[in-house]
Amino acid sequence: MSNNQLVIGVDYGSDSVRSVIVNAANGEEIASSVFNYPRWRDGKYCVPAENQFRQHPQDYIDGLKATIKDCIAQAGGEAIAKNIKGISVDTTGSTPVAVDATGTPLALTPGFETNPNAMFVLWKDHTSVKEAAQINEHATKFDTNYLKYVGGIYSSEWFWAKLLHVLRVDAQVRDAAASWVEHCDWIPFLLTGGTDVKDIKRGRCSAGHKALWAEEFNGLPPEEFFVSLDPVLAGFRDKLYEDTYTADEAAGNLSAEWAEILGLSTDVIVGTGAFDAHMGAVGGQIEPYHLSKVMGTSTCDILVAPSSEMEGKLVRGICGQVNGSVIPGMAGLEAGQSAFGDTYAWFKNILAWPLNNLLSQSQVIDAATAEALKEEISEMIIPELSRQAALLPIDESNELAIDWFNGRRTPDANQELKGAITGLGLGSDAPRVFRALAEATCFGAKSIVDRFISEGIPVKGIIGIGGVAKKSSFVMQMMADVLGMPIRIHQFKHTCALGAAMFAAVVAGIYPTIEEAMTAMGRGFDVVYEPNIALKEVYQQRYNQYSTLGRFVAAEVALKNNPELQNA
Repeated sequence: MSNNQLVIGVDYGSDSVRSVIVNAANGEEIASSVFNYPRWRDGKYCVPAENQFRQHPQDYIDGLKATIKDCIAQAGGEAIAKNIKGISVDTTGSTPVAVDATGTPLALTPGFETNPNAMFVLWKDHTSVKEAAQINEHATKFDTNYLKYVGGIYSSEWFWAKLLHVLRVDAQVRDAAASWVEHCDWIPFLLTGGTDVKDIKRGRCSAGHKALWAEEFNGLPPEEFFVSLDPVLAGFRDKLYEDTYTADEAAGNLSAEWAEILGLSTDVIVGTGAFDAHMGAVGGQIEPYHLSKVMGTSTCDILVAPSSEMEGKLVRGICGQVNGSVIPGMAGLEAGQSAFGDTYAWFKNILAWPLNNLLSQSQVIDAATAEALKEEISEMIIPELSRQAALLPIDESNELAIDWFNGRRTPDANQELKGAITGLGLGSDAPRVFRALAEATCFGAKSIVDRFISEGIPVKGIIGIGGVAKKSSFVMQMMADVLGMPIRIHQFKHTCALGAAMFAAVVAGIYPTIEEAMTAMGRGFDVVYEPNIALKEVYQQRYNQYSTLGRFVAAEVALKNNPELQNA
């Protein structure tokens, strides 16, 4: 293996895109760069009160250019660029967009520049809750269970619910859409210079976990399934795809246009895209029956098992099980929590409200000092809350919370559910409430582990990756205590991007399989959190309280949304 074989991994997150240049010989990071989406940062095209979260494709394009060019400049410029052999990309998902016949997102075409329905519908956009419920009800009318490989419940976070909602509410987009494309499929198509939407290589990962594609169905469900759901979907299935590709397959070569933009060669191979958690699991050196938890704004939990051992097994209430969605030859099983880091960020914003809204009006300090003070204190809030919360005794009577602030992803998707905090008193201060929120996110993680185990899928260990895993020893130790099992934290900072780089090494022909790339490029683990066995009993009692409160909240939400149940 030569040390002059480099690859690029690109990871599109919810708030930013990050790229890394990695030495394919040993996984060493040569350079990294992060670009925050400016339109997203400014809150454009989003209406949080209505659960509308859209992202403009221009943010993605600008970030792609900026991060890769910055990485190349850091690494040594033109001298290093000639050694780059492959690029692979992961993204959040399901984050689809309407495109024209050339595969161009409608927001990049005249007349749609500022139309949110012509932009990427971020995974956390829940404007399609009604459509998801209708898909779930509709699926019961068919002899074939088309939801069997997505845990039996379709979610508003996923492809068809988002598509149906947009087609219903926006006739202009409906008439202009030649197809509907996942973010992780569009970026490789862009980089390879695609000009015909029919040529987009659709990833097995996104198609299987979010769009109801399955080998058993010979592709997507039949036209009848969609037309009988809503005539607005007539003909749309034919605008999509039959075949899918695993992430170890090439999407094509870097186009001449993008080679010039980035300062690279057209010999660079671009890989088929996949979701961030799935490539992150690879970057985090996942092992069979170990749960890889990508912990950021939400969590995506990935488990792999040999396909031969999963025959006849279907896990209820998860986000799907798809052969080859993570590692070819293995079944990839996905679960997760819709709000994780977002829960802490929400509470931080609550506490920072006076800083953000009143400090600028101060007559005591000048504007520059006020802004500096706001930034300084904002950065201190979560670390200090964690320190203070860690000192509190753990007791059954403590404040208790439910972590469904963005609905529930798994087990049993229900995006109508809401978060809750109970047991509040005049002694409930910020550290106590924060501790309750942290416990809730850990209990949410336990409910996922328990579901896998109850469905006959063992969980032999936990691998932690992502921002929260790297930054919060308080949350990670609590999670180890709640789960009663060790958590290994992968040492690589941008683990999803590293996973993408591993796939880039395979599509470039540097390694024949992703397993060999993982072995050579894996960077190992730098922290292990061991569970405190003395806390097992009290956390089990607290978890039982969490489960009871959760059932109550779910029942109340169901009554609110279905008044007819009150008279049942």
